[in-house]
Amino acid sequence: MEYRRAVTPAVAGGVMVTLLLWWAGASVDALRLEGATGVLGREAVVGLENWLLPWAYEPSGGTAGGYLDGTGASRYLGLHHTAIQIRYGALFVFYTAGVLLLIRRLPPERGRTWAVLLALWAWGLVAATLAVTVSAPWLIAAGGHGSYRFLPQLASLSSAGRPIVVPVALAAAAWTVLVARLALKDAEPQPRENVPARPALLAATVGTVVVSVSLIVLSYESNAAMLQTAFTGGGLLGEPGDLLRQWLLLGGWSGPGGAPLGDWLLYRLGDVLLLAVVWCALRWLPGLLTRASVWAMAAGGVCAVVLGLLAAQTLRMAMDGTRMRSGLLYVASGLGEGVPAALLWGAVAGVAATVTLRAADRRTTAPSG
Repeated sequence: MEYRRAVTPAVAGGVMVTLLLWWAGASVDALRLEGATGVLGREAVVGLENWLLPWAYEPSGGTAGGYLDGTGASRYLGLHHTAIQIRYGALFVFYTAGVLLLIRRLPPERGRTWAVLLALWAWGLVAATLAVTVSAPWLIAAGGHGSYRFLPQLASLSSAGRPIVVPVALAAAAWTVLVARLALKDAEPQPRENVPARPALLAATVGTVVVSVSLIVLSYESNAAMLQTAFTGGGLLGEPGDLLRQWLLLGGWSGPGGAPLGDWLLYRLGDVLLLAVVWCALRWLPGLLTRASVWAMAAGGVCAVVLGLLAAQTLRMAMDGTRMRSGLLYVASGLGEGVPAALLWGAVAGVAATVTLRAADRRTTAPSG
C-alpha cells in the first residue's frame, strides 16, 4: 500500500483513538455527580474511576482540592496538565506511526481484513502503553516527590489506564480499517509474499520459543523474584526491580502448591493459548504481508504477543468463577497487563522469525551439488 493511501487512515485512526480516550478521561467528572453512586453502585464508580483517571486532564483531587498527595500543592497542577498533554500527543504519534507501518505491509483487502483489524487493535494497546510511559516522568514530578523511588513510581504509573484502552483500541481499529478500505477503493490488489511452508513453520517455531523464554523461564516465581531483587542500590535509579519485571515478564507462575494438580493444569491453559496464538500469527503473517521486512515482522510479532495476552486473560477470566461475583469491572481489570513485555519480546520474536525465515528460504532455494 502506497504512502499516499496509507497516511489518511493512519491519521484518521490516530485522531479517533486520541479523541475517544480524551472523552473517556473527561467522563470522570460525571462519576462525581450526585446520584452516580446510587445509579451505578459504589464499587462500579470506584472501578470506573480507576480505569479513567489516567486519561483525565484534572488530577483526582480536582483543582480546588489539592493535588495527588493531598498536600494542597496546587502549584504542581501545571505539571500535571503538561503530562496529560504529552500523553495524548505521544498517543497520536505512536498510534499513527504504527498504523502507517502495518497497513502499508498488511493492507485491509479481501482475505486480510480480519488480520489487519486484530493487528491494529493490539497496536492500540501498545501505543497507549508507550504514551503513558513517556508522560510518566512529568506526573512523578507533578506529585512533588520525584526524587523518591523514581523507578518504582515510573513502573506504577506506566501500568495505569490499560483496561479502558482495550475497547477504545478496538473501536479505533475498526474505524481505521474502514477508512483504509475506502482509500483502497479502485486500487489494484496488493501482492503477497511467497513463503514456502517449511521455512514459515520453522520461523514461527523460533519466534514462539523466544516468547516462551519470558513466559516460562523468567516468569517462574523464583526467577521473577531474583529479577526483582538482583539490581538494588541507592540513588535515583537504584530500584529498577518493578520496572524490569514489567518490561521482561509476560506473566507469573509457580508450582501446584496446595492446589489440585488438575486445577493448576487448567489454569496454565492460558499460557498454552498465548503461545498457540503467537505461533499461528507468526506462521500466517509472512504470507499475508506484501513484503516480510524486518520492521513489519517485528511489529507483527508485537501485535501477536499482545493478542495472545488478551486471549489468555479472557480465558482465565472465564475460568475463574469466584472473581465473577465481584462484578464485571473487577474481572476485566486485568485486561491489558503485560503489554510492555509484549513490546520487547514480540519485537525480538519477529526479528528472530525473519532471520530464520530468510536463512531457511536461502537453504531451500540453494542449488544442490
